[in-house]
Amino acid sequence: MQLAAAQLQGHLQKGLRPLYALHGDEPLLVQEALDAIRARARELGYGERTVHTVSGAHFDWSAVLAAGQSLSLFADRQMVEVRIPTGKPGKEGSVALQQLADGAAQDAEAATLWLVVLPRLDKATRASAWFAALDGAGVTLQIDPVERAALPQWIAQRLARQDQRVAPGEEGVRALQFFADRVEGNLLAAHQEISKLALLYPPGELAREQIESAVLNVARYDVFKLSEAVLAGQRERVQRMLDGLQAEGEPEVLVHYAIAEDIRALKRAKDALAGGRPLPMVLREQRVWGVRERLFERVLPRLTDLVLTNLLHGAHQVDGIVKGLQAPGWPRDPWQALHRLALGLTAACAGTAAARR
Repeated sequence: MQLAAAQLQGHLQKGLRPLYALHGDEPLLVQEALDAIRARARELGYGERTVHTVSGAHFDWSAVLAAGQSLSLFADRQMVEVRIPTGKPGKEGSVALQQLADGAAQDAEAATLWLVVLPRLDKATRASAWFAALDGAGVTLQIDPVERAALPQWIAQRLARQDQRVAPGEEGVRALQFFADRVEGNLLAAHQEISKLALLYPPGELAREQIESAVLNVARYDVFKLSEAVLAGQRERVQRMLDGLQAEGEPEVLVHYAIAEDIRALKRAKDALAGGRPLPMVLREQRVWGVRERLFERVLPRLTDLVLTNLLHGAHQVDGIVKGLQAPGWPRDPWQALHRLALGLTAACAGTAAARR
C-alpha cells in the first residue's frame, strides 16, 4: 500500500499496519514521519524498540529476522527498525526483506512492528521484488523534498501549527518569501527558525519586521553556507563570510566544527573510495546530500591523500587554538587560525597551487 506523506496522520488514527517502509532524502521529514509512527505505536503497546543498520556486504541478516521472533519478558509488542543507508540490500538482503515481509503479513498477533528506513529510491529499485514485498505487506511512504516554489506555503503551515501567522496580503507574501530565501534547501534550518519564532513572540500575527529581525540573526552568515562556499572553492566569499561570522559573535568552536567536519568527511570518503567502494554509497554513508553531494563529487577527485592528511592535522591544531592553547607555526588568534584553515581547504577544493604548499 503506497501512502503520501500528507496522508500519514489520518492513516495512523485508524490503526497500524505491520510494516512501514519510508524512503526519502529529506532528514527532517523522514524523522518526523518516523516519530509519528513510533508515537502511535507506543500508544498501542509497542513498548520496546531495536534498531539494525545494514552496513557492508557481510551484514548478518539472520539477526534482523531473529529480532522479529524474540520478545522480551517486559513487552508484548515491539518495534524493529531496519535502516539501509545505501538503499541497496544486496542479494542476501533482498531475500531477507521478502521473508521479513511475509512474516509481517502473517503476524496475526501484531507482535512486531517493522520500520524499514531507506534513502530516495530510483524507479528500478521501487520495481524490485523486495520493495514490492514490503509494499504488499504494509505501507510504503515516499518522503519527497519541499520544492522551492512550495517552501513559503510550507513555512506558513508550520507557523500555523504553533498558532502564528504572517500578515495578510502582499506584506505576508513578502515576509514568507524572505524567510524562504534565507533557508532555501535546508528544512532543518527552517524548522529551527520557526521554532525560534514561537519562543520570541506570542501566538497571533507576526509582523514582517519581526520575522526579518529573528531570521537575519543567522541568515546573513551561517556555518552551513560557509561550508558550501569552502567546498566550492570560493576564496573571496569564504573570507567575507568568516569576517561576518566573527563580527556577529559566532562562537569560534562552532565555526571550527563545521570546517573540521567537512575535512573529516572528505578524508573518510577518500579512504572508502580507495578501498573500492562506489561513490554514491560512500556519500550516503557519510550523510552527504543535496548541494554538498554535488560539491563532494566535484572535489574528491582533485584531493590527494597527503593534502587531506595535512588538513586533518591542521584541524587538530586549530581545535586547540580555539580552546585557548597554542600551536607552533599557527597564529595565536583563533579567528586568524580559522581563516588559515578554511582558506587552505578552499584552495584544495579549488585545485589551486596554494593547496599543495
